[in-house]
Amino acid sequence: MKKIFLFFPFIIFFIFVIIFFYFLIIDRNPSEIPSALIQKSVPVFTTSSLFEKNEFISTREFGEKITLVNFFASWCTPCRIEHSYLQRLSEDKKIKIIGINYKDDPQLAIEWLEEKGNPYNNVAVDSNGQIAINWGVYGIPETFIVNTNKIILHRIVGPITEKKLDELYSIINKNTQ
Repeated sequence: MKKIFLFFPFIIFFIFVIIFFYFLIIDRNPSEIPSALIQKSVPVFTTSSLFEKNEFISTREFGEKITLVNFFASWCTPCRIEHSYLQRLSEDKKIKIIGINYKDDPQLAIEWLEEKGNPYNNVAVDSNGQIAINWGVYGIPETFIVNTNKIILHRIVGPITEKKLDELYSIINKNTQ
Protein backbone atom coordinates (compact mmCIF):
# COMPACT_ATOMS: atom_id res chain seq x y z
CA MET A 1 0.00 0.00 0.00
CA LYS A 2 2.89 2.37 0.79
CA LYS A 3 4.27 1.85 -2.72
CA ILE A 4 1.08 3.21 -4.26
CA PHE A 5 1.34 6.37 -2.15
CA LEU A 6 4.93 6.80 -3.29
CA PHE A 7 3.90 6.79 -6.96
CA PHE A 8 0.84 8.99 -6.49
CA PRO A 9 2.77 12.33 -6.64
CA PHE A 10 4.58 11.16 -9.78
CA ILE A 11 1.30 10.21 -11.43
CA ILE A 12 -0.23 13.61 -10.60
CA PHE A 13 2.91 15.36 -11.88
CA PHE A 14 2.81 13.31 -15.10
CA ILE A 15 -0.87 14.22 -15.68
CA PHE A 16 -0.07 17.92 -15.27
CA VAL A 17 2.82 17.62 -17.74
CA ILE A 18 0.53 15.99 -20.31
CA ILE A 19 -2.09 18.73 -19.86
CA PHE A 20 0.57 21.44 -20.17
CA PHE A 21 1.95 20.02 -23.42
CA TYR A 22 -1.56 19.51 -24.80
CA PHE A 23 -2.36 23.22 -24.38
CA LEU A 24 1.05 24.08 -25.77
CA ILE A 25 0.58 22.23 -29.06
CA ILE A 26 -3.14 22.67 -29.85
CA ASP A 27 -3.94 25.07 -32.66
CA ARG A 28 -5.50 28.07 -30.95
CA ASN A 29 -5.16 31.77 -31.44
CA PRO A 30 -5.11 33.68 -28.14
CA SER A 31 -5.98 36.92 -29.96
CA GLU A 32 -9.29 35.50 -31.18
CA ILE A 33 -12.17 36.93 -29.23
CA PRO A 34 -15.36 34.87 -29.46
CA SER A 35 -18.51 36.62 -30.59
CA ALA A 36 -21.87 35.96 -28.99
CA LEU A 37 -23.54 37.02 -32.26
CA ILE A 38 -22.30 34.14 -34.42
CA GLN A 39 -25.34 32.28 -35.77
CA LYS A 40 -27.62 35.09 -34.54
CA SER A 41 -29.61 37.68 -36.51
CA VAL A 42 -27.94 40.96 -37.34
CA PRO A 43 -28.72 43.80 -34.94
CA VAL A 44 -31.38 46.17 -36.26
CA PHE A 45 -30.44 49.84 -36.37
CA THR A 46 -31.17 53.11 -38.13
CA THR A 47 -28.61 55.86 -38.59
CA SER A 48 -27.50 58.38 -41.17
CA SER A 49 -25.75 57.34 -44.36
CA LEU A 50 -22.29 58.81 -44.97
CA PHE A 51 -22.78 59.65 -48.65
CA GLU A 52 -26.52 59.72 -49.18
CA LYS A 53 -28.90 62.22 -47.65
CA ASN A 54 -31.36 59.55 -46.55
CA GLU A 55 -31.28 57.29 -43.51
CA PHE A 56 -29.37 54.02 -43.36
CA ILE A 57 -31.90 51.40 -42.29
CA SER A 58 -30.26 48.05 -41.61
CA THR A 59 -33.31 45.94 -42.41
CA ARG A 60 -33.12 47.18 -46.03
CA GLU A 61 -29.42 46.41 -46.41
CA PHE A 62 -29.24 42.71 -45.59
CA GLY A 63 -30.74 39.65 -47.23
CA GLU A 64 -30.09 39.98 -50.97
CA LYS A 65 -26.46 38.78 -51.03
CA ILE A 66 -23.74 37.60 -48.69
CA THR A 67 -22.79 40.84 -46.94
CA LEU A 68 -19.55 41.91 -45.30
CA VAL A 69 -20.00 44.46 -42.54
CA ASN A 70 -16.75 46.33 -41.97
CA PHE A 71 -16.25 48.71 -39.03
CA PHE A 72 -13.63 51.32 -39.99
CA ALA A 73 -12.48 54.91 -39.47
CA SER A 74 -10.22 57.30 -41.38
CA TRP A 75 -8.01 57.72 -38.29
CA CYS A 76 -7.46 53.95 -37.96
CA THR A 77 -4.05 52.79 -39.23
CA PRO A 78 -4.99 49.07 -39.51
CA CYS A 79 -8.04 50.16 -41.55
CA ARG A 80 -5.65 51.69 -44.06
CA ILE A 81 -3.74 48.39 -44.21
CA GLU A 82 -6.86 46.35 -45.01
CA HIS A 83 -8.31 48.85 -47.50
CA SER A 84 -6.69 47.28 -50.58
CA TYR A 85 -8.16 43.90 -49.62
CA LEU A 86 -11.62 45.44 -49.28
CA GLN A 87 -11.13 46.98 -52.74
CA ARG A 88 -10.39 43.49 -54.09
CA LEU A 89 -13.44 42.04 -52.34
CA SER A 90 -15.66 44.78 -53.77
CA GLU A 91 -14.96 43.48 -57.29
CA ASP A 92 -16.75 40.22 -56.45
CA LYS A 93 -20.37 40.64 -57.56
CA LYS A 94 -21.55 37.80 -55.28
CA ILE A 95 -21.05 39.92 -52.18
CA LYS A 96 -22.08 43.28 -50.83
CA ILE A 97 -19.87 45.33 -48.52
CA ILE A 98 -21.38 47.63 -45.91
CA GLY A 99 -19.08 50.02 -44.11
CA ILE A 100 -19.81 51.34 -40.65
CA ASN A 101 -17.83 54.48 -40.01
CA TYR A 102 -16.95 54.33 -36.32
CA LYS A 103 -16.60 57.52 -34.22
CA ASP A 104 -15.12 59.48 -37.10
CA ASP A 105 -15.47 62.95 -38.58
CA PRO A 106 -17.82 62.32 -41.54
CA GLN A 107 -16.03 64.83 -43.75
CA LEU A 108 -12.64 63.20 -43.12
CA ALA A 109 -14.15 59.77 -43.83
CA ILE A 110 -15.61 61.01 -47.14
CA GLU A 111 -12.29 62.57 -48.15
CA TRP A 112 -10.38 59.41 -47.21
CA LEU A 113 -12.73 57.16 -49.21
CA GLU A 114 -12.62 59.52 -52.21
CA GLU A 115 -8.81 59.48 -52.09
CA LYS A 116 -8.31 55.73 -51.51
CA GLY A 117 -11.40 54.44 -53.32
CA ASN A 118 -14.72 53.41 -51.89
CA PRO A 119 -15.20 49.62 -51.69
CA TYR A 120 -18.53 49.96 -49.85
CA ASN A 121 -22.03 49.64 -51.31
CA ASN A 122 -23.25 51.87 -48.50
CA VAL A 123 -21.70 53.41 -45.40
CA ALA A 124 -23.52 53.89 -42.10
CA VAL A 125 -22.37 56.50 -39.59
CA ASP A 126 -21.77 55.30 -36.01
CA SER A 127 -20.92 58.64 -34.41
CA ASN A 128 -21.37 57.56 -30.79
CA GLY A 129 -20.27 53.91 -31.03
CA GLN A 130 -23.68 52.43 -30.16
CA ILE A 131 -23.90 50.34 -33.34
CA ALA A 132 -20.46 48.87 -32.64
CA ILE A 133 -21.55 48.01 -29.09
CA ASN A 134 -24.65 46.24 -30.43
CA TRP A 135 -22.46 44.20 -32.80
CA GLY A 136 -20.01 43.33 -30.01
CA VAL A 137 -17.08 45.18 -31.58
CA TYR A 138 -14.01 45.42 -29.35
CA GLY A 139 -11.90 47.59 -31.64
CA ILE A 140 -11.61 48.48 -35.27
CA PRO A 141 -11.27 47.20 -37.86
CA GLU A 142 -13.63 44.30 -37.45
CA THR A 143 -15.49 42.54 -40.23
CA PHE A 144 -18.56 40.31 -40.07
CA ILE A 145 -19.96 37.97 -42.71
CA VAL A 146 -23.76 37.95 -42.91
CA ASN A 147 -25.67 35.41 -45.01
CA THR A 148 -28.80 36.01 -47.10
CA ASN A 149 -30.96 35.01 -44.10
CA LYS A 150 -29.50 37.95 -42.12
CA ILE A 151 -27.53 35.59 -39.85
CA ILE A 152 -23.97 36.46 -38.78
CA LEU A 153 -21.71 33.62 -39.89
CA HIS A 154 -18.22 34.77 -39.03
CA ARG A 155 -16.21 37.57 -37.46
CA ILE A 156 -12.72 38.77 -38.28
CA VAL A 157 -10.95 40.80 -35.62
CA GLY A 158 -8.27 43.14 -36.90
CA PRO A 159 -7.36 44.05 -40.46
CA ILE A 160 -8.09 41.74 -43.36
CA THR A 161 -4.80 40.25 -44.57
CA GLU A 162 -3.94 37.86 -47.40
CA LYS A 163 -4.47 34.89 -45.07
CA LYS A 164 -7.78 36.25 -43.77
CA LEU A 165 -8.86 37.05 -47.34
CA ASP A 166 -8.55 33.36 -48.22
CA GLU A 167 -10.60 32.52 -45.11
CA LEU A 168 -13.28 35.03 -46.17
CA TYR A 169 -13.52 33.64 -49.69
CA SER A 170 -13.79 30.12 -48.32
CA ILE A 171 -16.74 31.09 -46.12
CA ILE A 172 -18.38 33.16 -48.87
CA ASN A 173 -18.03 30.39 -51.48
CA LYS A 174 -19.40 27.80 -49.05
CA ASN A 175 -22.49 29.95 -48.44
CA THR A 176 -23.24 31.01 -52.02
CA GLN A 177 -23.60 27.53 -53.47
